[in-house]
Amino acid sequence: MKRKIAIIGAGAAGLMAACAALEAGAAVTVLEKNEKAGKKIYITGKGRCNFTNACDPEEFFPNVRRNPKFLYHALYAFPPSAMIAFLEENGCPTKVERGRRAFPVSDHASDVTKALTEVIKKRGGKIRYHVEVKGLLLEPDPEDPEKKKVTGVLLADGTRFPADAVILATGGLSYPSTGSTGDGYRMAREAGLSVTATAPSLVPLVTREDWPLALQGLSLKNVAVSLWEREPDINMVETAGEGAAHKGKKKRKKPVWEGFGEMMFTHFGLTGPLILTASTYCDFAKVPQGYRLELDCKPALTLEQLRDRIDREFALSRDKALVNALRPLFPERLAREMALLFVQAVRPGKNPEEQIQSRAVTFNEKEREALAALTKCVPMTITGTRGFPEAIITKGGIQIREWNPATMEAKKVSGLYGAGEVLDLDAVTGGYNLQIAWSTGHLAGASAAGADDNEE
Repeated sequence: MKRKIAIIGAGAAGLMAACAALEAGAAVTVLEKNEKAGKKIYITGKGRCNFTNACDPEEFFPNVRRNPKFLYHALYAFPPSAMIAFLEENGCPTKVERGRRAFPVSDHASDVTKALTEVIKKRGGKIRYHVEVKGLLLEPDPEDPEKKKVTGVLLADGTRFPADAVILATGGLSYPSTGSTGDGYRMAREAGLSVTATAPSLVPLVTREDWPLALQGLSLKNVAVSLWEREPDINMVETAGEGAAHKGKKKRKKPVWEGFGEMMFTHFGLTGPLILTASTYCDFAKVPQGYRLELDCKPALTLEQLRDRIDREFALSRDKALVNALRPLFPERLAREMALLFVQAVRPGKNPEEQIQSRAVTFNEKEREALAALTKCVPMTITGTRGFPEAIITKGGIQIREWNPATMEAKKVSGLYGAGEVLDLDAVTGGYNLQIAWSTGHLAGASAAGADDNEE
């Protein structure tokens, strides 16, 4: 008799679990409350689906923010190269771009989902849509009185769906519009499993200052960012350039995180790859006063080199207004905001709009040094995130100590397996999070189908 497996959720982890379980000879039914599979896959990578990062496992683990060691078995069993091969073999040609980010050649996320669902169809699996799972069917485990055993799932309409094994692949809380509403956490708690506190991650950040909002839509490339726990009463304008100015003087605390790359200003604050990664290091529950984000607009130049550059630009533009003298240094819209920040720092109490029209020649050497310091360290106050509706992933989830990393089976519940974002696993941007879903899903599916074949 084939083992009957019920998979809750037709997202990345659930679909891969189905493929692996079917390959191992099980009878598989995927239960999905949405009208289609892979709803979240469709919106990843701006619809292009950065489905993995084409790196070796050894290079993968440093990019996992929480519990990387738990992933060793899953990732080595089904690494990024295996996912690329899977798609290539099933009608979805792939390509690798900058940062080793892998995409379908078509740039259509739907092709990734199609490859997975076609494999499930060809191997005789079923995906039932518009089916909501209410909870797990549990009973005492006859082989171990200290454990429970899953016997299937209870559907929202009251139907009992029996199964030899159940794979929990419900996702987290991010993008709730795709159906990720935390159902898996509730089911896990009802089964006696522990769930850590959850928070949005890989999410845009909100600034207290208004000036970034005026730059909505402006992207900056090749900039550096550092994130610091904020001192509660710091004045951001008066301390503009503080970070650069402190170099060689008073030693500062270490930043929470530093990075280099691309970011974008928005109508609420900041987003882009750099900012999304920075968000994974934010913990507003522990740091309620928020964070100080420092932007280095010219990371390729030392402070001394930048001072020389500014001196040259001001010499060439001595009779131009300050705001115009800054345009060789910054994009036009940013030049205006930098000019305003600069004059508020060096000429407090005076009308900023009037001051940015002052001739460049009127700014003395000390003021130009302050401009260099500000350019290397533009301060912003991060007060929070845009929340789960705009978060790519969920930080936190079912504690990894509840699972056997060699099989993805729950230690306290026989026949219950977990995979994907519902677990307390997350990584930075670049395809790593989807690969976590593929790897854990593949291991969960193979283990559930093979019973004890994968046990250590």
